Parts: sequence; C-alpha cells; structure tokens
Amino acid sequence: MAAAAAAASSSYKKYETRSRNPDPKTSLLLVIDVQNYFSSMVNPILPRLLTTIDLCRRSSIPVLFTRHNHKSPSDYGMLGEWWDNDLVFDGTAEAELMPDIRRLAGQNEVVEKSTYSAFENTGLQERLVEMGVEEVIVTGVMTNLCCETTAREAFVKGFRVFFSTDATATSDLELHEATLKNLAYGFAYLVDCDRLQDGLFGK
Repeated sequence: MAAAAAAASSSYKKYETRSRNPDPKTSLLLVIDVQNYFSSMVNPILPRLLTTIDLCRRSSIPVLFTRHNHKSPSDYGMLGEWWDNDLVFDGTAEAELMPDIRRLAGQNEVVEKSTYSAFENTGLQERLVEMGVEEVIVTGVMTNLCCETTAREAFVKGFRVFFSTDATATSDLELHEATLKNLAYGFAYLVDCDRLQDGLFGK
C-alpha cells in the first residue's frame, strides 16, 4: 500500500484555493469508515488521524464515527453491482471499527451507513442541525469515495466543509490528489494536522 502511504503525505498547500480555520463552537469532526476492512489504507494515516481526533476533542469539537456495513441485499443498492458484491457485511470482523478507533468511539457517536454518503438514510443532517453544527471536518477513508461524497453532500446541504489532506487515504495517490483538487476548487477548505493545530490553538 505504498500509494496509500504516499497519499497521507499530501499537503493542503498544493491545491488550496482559499483558506479558513474551523470554528470550534460550530464544528464537528466526521471520521469516515475507519474499519478493519480498510486497515491497509488506514494504517499509514492512523497517527495523523488520531492526532486530528485529539486536537478536536481538546477543542471541545464533537466527533462522530461512521461505520459502513450491509445487513441484507435490500441495502446493497448500486454498490453490489459495482463491487461484485465484495461488500462490508455487518456482523463480520471486517465491519468493526479498528481497535484504536473503537476505543475512542462512544456508543452514541457511531453512525451506521450503507452507501458512500454519510447523510443517506442515516439521520445525520437532522442530528447536526439539532447540535447546532454549521461546519464539518472530514477525515477517514476512502478519500475519493465515502469521504468525497460526504463532503460534497455536506456542502450542498449548507454545511461549511473542511477536508483533511493527511488524515484521509485511498488506494491510489492519483485518486487521492484528484479529490483534493476537485474539492478545493468548489467544495471544501483543505486542512492538515498542522493547519488544525495552528487554527485551533494558535502558532
């Protein structure tokens, strides 16, 4: 997974078109699908992901973790066809959050989903509105699938989006960087651990 490791080193500076820091009073961190199924992609970015979670916790920014899983063919949607039914099935070890993440996720902090978007049939939008959230910070995997889809949908639903360049990863560096370039152009402010540290706590 050299490509995934390389993706973790992408700098926000390469594609940034505008800059802004999250507001801790109205932000929420989304940790997308950090599950055993994706461990080979997650492992290279895990230290930066854990740092990002820690920065947000210390800033009193709430955190939600998504867990992608399928319970029956009725929830496969187009994913079954596209991935030849090689899916993440509920009740398997692959579907569980990775140990370093599972110990951080409270029972009420896990959002179950069955497609690329964390908003689709999950009640996430309503939950964010009830919490007074106006901004979301997106981390996790895969950069170009669930993370990107969630980021785009958040923007369309009226949330300001911050997208991590070093706490997201996918299977290929080109795919990772294509997402960063596209999101920076029209959907999200790019951040990394250092930018978050400076923005939340000052240099």
